[in-house]
Amino acid sequence: MSAEDNQDFTKGSIPKKMIKFMLPILAALILQAMYSAVDLLIVGKFGTTSGISGVTTGSSIMNMVTFTVASLTTAVTIMIGRYIGEKKPEKIGKLVGSAIAFFFALSVVLTILLLIFAKQLSVLMQAPEEALDLTILYIRICGGGFVFVVFYNFISSIFRGLGDSNMPLVFVGIACIANIIGDLVLVAIFHMNVAGAAIATIGAQAISVILSVFIIRRRKLPFKMTLKDIRFSSEIKEFVYIGAPLALQDFLTNLSFLAICAFINRLGLDASSGYGVAQKIQSFVMLIPSAIMQSMASFVAQNVGARKEKRAKNAMKFGMLFGGGIGVVVAYVVFFHGDLVAKLFTNDAAVVTRAFEFLRGFAIESVVTCILFSFMGYFNGHSQSLFVMAQGLAQTFLIRLPMSYVMSIQKDASLFGVGLAAPTATVFGITLCLIYYIINSRKMKKNNDNLDVDIDLDKDIESDKDIELDKVVEQDQEKK
Repeated sequence: MSAEDNQDFTKGSIPKKMIKFMLPILAALILQAMYSAVDLLIVGKFGTTSGISGVTTGSSIMNMVTFTVASLTTAVTIMIGRYIGEKKPEKIGKLVGSAIAFFFALSVVLTILLLIFAKQLSVLMQAPEEALDLTILYIRICGGGFVFVVFYNFISSIFRGLGDSNMPLVFVGIACIANIIGDLVLVAIFHMNVAGAAIATIGAQAISVILSVFIIRRRKLPFKMTLKDIRFSSEIKEFVYIGAPLALQDFLTNLSFLAICAFINRLGLDASSGYGVAQKIQSFVMLIPSAIMQSMASFVAQNVGARKEKRAKNAMKFGMLFGGGIGVVVAYVVFFHGDLVAKLFTNDAAVVTRAFEFLRGFAIESVVTCILFSFMGYFNGHSQSLFVMAQGLAQTFLIRLPMSYVMSIQKDASLFGVGLAAPTATVFGITLCLIYYIINSRKMKKNNDNLDVDIDLDKDIESDKDIELDKVVEQDQEKK
């Protein structure tokens, strides 16, 4: 099977093609999670407890900004997938050129904001006093090189849109190896603590982006782009229209996670550090759902472009079953053995206890999120990002945030209740998605029925015209 056939999702076995496309995405996400976890792991082993808290709070802020930008790049993935499905590759060059101009301008603005407001963000997050300066330092170092973070996500989105999930895996692999080496050298050997972890993070992203550009120049891509395409054009309006709701949803959702982090920070240094460790484990738990959603959006977008709605729906259902099955195993490990996993990140018994409290409440999230993310990938593939944003905000601000706050202010508060808020909110989101899916399916069926009627009418009109023409020909022959 040729590479082109592998990247065409409009034909062939759905499970086979989805798994083949998803596995490199999953591998890339695993490396990304390791990339993030390595900072905490090495600071936890060779740094200080305040260093753990500084990396936890600082990375939470950086993740909020990074995930928001990554959601915006998803629009590029969706549009490229749609153009591929419509057999219009000539449109991709202008889209990519416009996106380069847009994301460069965005990265400059975000860098300036992170450098200026690092202290205010850290205080707003209620970072423990012992870790405040370290949190500020982490944000400023990472913010100074944020352009590399933006373009790493943008370049990866292009290849996922083309149906190639292998190249993003190569890019994150390069970054992960560079980050591990940087952390070991700067934190373990030179004892630079939080500063060393931040420098290693941004340095690794820079190396990945620079090498990815060299790799791309040697590859034959299915579209052409010139320097004239790198400008602000009408393409920006379209991908921002798709991506802005996704970015806003991720921004506000991650803002809510920052609020939860702030709630927990008030419970003391052990709770703050324990939540930080639990967050890193949580990032691994969410790998399967995230891989499903990313692959689903590309898979569905191509089939929407090719007008194969039934195939798109079948892909969504497969994602739910496949992800849910794996999620059950992950939930078991996290619920019953989460303390053993937490010990990989720290030797502090109090921190391990707090991390395990959170993980036991969170465990079932690994199952229900696979269902929710399959829905979201399906809707994103249809460019229905406004609904995806609406349900995300509803579950976050109506369920997760209020429940987390209430649980955190209880006497002798346990992190179990805070962890339980996540799957509770997800079940609410699934309910909203199911209702919207049913309504949307009925609407599409009605539109298709109307289209069939229009086609039949056109056929009848053509038939009547043929009959009239035959009569005229017969009359002419009789006259002759």
